[in-house]
Amino acid sequence: MNTIGTVSLRAARAVMIVAAGLVAALFAAQPAWAAPKELVIGLQCDRTGPTQTVGPFVCDGFHDYIKLFNKKQSLGPDYAIRVMEIDHGYQVPRGQEAYERFKEAGALTVSIYGTPHTYALTPKLAEDKTLGTSPGFGNAAAADGNKFPFIFPIAATYWSQAASAVKFVLDNWKGPGKPKVAYLYYDNPAGREPLDVLRDLAKQAGFELREFAVPPPGLEMRPQVLDIARNYRADWVITHLFGRAPGVSIKEFARVGFSRDRMVGMIWGTSESDINVAGWDEAEGYYGLQVAGVGQDFPVIQEILKMYADERKERPSSMAISVYYNRGVLIAALHARAIQLALEKNKYPVTGEQVRDAMESIKNFDLGGMLPPLNLSRADHEGGGWVKIYQVKGNKWVPVTDWFHGYRELVQKHVANYKPEG
Repeated sequence: MNTIGTVSLRAARAVMIVAAGLVAALFAAQPAWAAPKELVIGLQCDRTGPTQTVGPFVCDGFHDYIKLFNKKQSLGPDYAIRVMEIDHGYQVPRGQEAYERFKEAGALTVSIYGTPHTYALTPKLAEDKTLGTSPGFGNAAAADGNKFPFIFPIAATYWSQAASAVKFVLDNWKGPGKPKVAYLYYDNPAGREPLDVLRDLAKQAGFELREFAVPPPGLEMRPQVLDIARNYRADWVITHLFGRAPGVSIKEFARVGFSRDRMVGMIWGTSESDINVAGWDEAEGYYGLQVAGVGQDFPVIQEILKMYADERKERPSSMAISVYYNRGVLIAALHARAIQLALEKNKYPVTGEQVRDAMESIKNFDLGGMLPPLNLSRADHEGGGWVKIYQVKGNKWVPVTDWFHGYRELVQKHVANYKPEG
């Protein structure tokens, strides 16, 4: 046996053990790396139901904005937002189940999807003190945060959209007297939401109004279109349809020879996907209300494109439907901004009430020009009810107005007079 070799081996092992201990002690003395603390947003979506021509694009825009927000460490290095998406297929029971799952996950805010879902979840949000958004849909009276403290429309409600559509029609009417206006709507709570405002506007402004309901899913409306064009002989049509129905309506009006430049669609019938269904040539001249800018010429959209380029990834195909994609960016940006403001003002973990208060403090938020300057408050959860009109021209949506709102006093009167049930 080589005694010297054995002793040397033992000494080497001892040195290694001591060195390993020193390394372990060194690392133990250093603060351990920790993943950022997560603040959860619950995102409802419809990727498989009757409004799947809308949901995937809105929700993809939402995810991409939050990804950009986190990449920029907008909450600082210690915090990040996690989006928890659930597809409810536009079914209210599944939407209610999704909310309970969001609640279990500790969601601070919930992006609701669908007017029926908004009505169903409003009491739960108030009970749990969780902020929910219903951007451009839901109960229009929720513009009043004193009556609905945890629901934020954050964009023109159906009452504001209807009033603005009427203003646009009357401003562009060149005939004698007042125009005959047809309101063609999807016969569900969302489609019926603007009826009282439209009826009051007809009395106040002195135009003739007739209403034409389309039963869900809204894919057969030839009788209504014929009645509007041939019997009623409408001068203008305001449409309020969803899913594939807006595209069907444009095709039907084109078929009977009704001029598309006498049609104005409310915000869920005015995307590239709607015009793809109808055909861009058939839709030439059609007007649509928007609550966010259309296209990719906005700094935030360019930042998202750069993010994909930096990752050597193709831009998402959902960006091609910029109306809905940009709307998803808008919704995500407001959720993120509210959480950011709440975290800046309060210690972690923040509460639902603190995030609600932060949302109500947002001022002059325009997302680099993609929105009208948005101001929220306890008295106004809608942000002013601004819209912009775009028109189909040469295979694209082209803006034809600046941001405006119509008959604001009448809309606010309806908000003030609304009495919640119970």
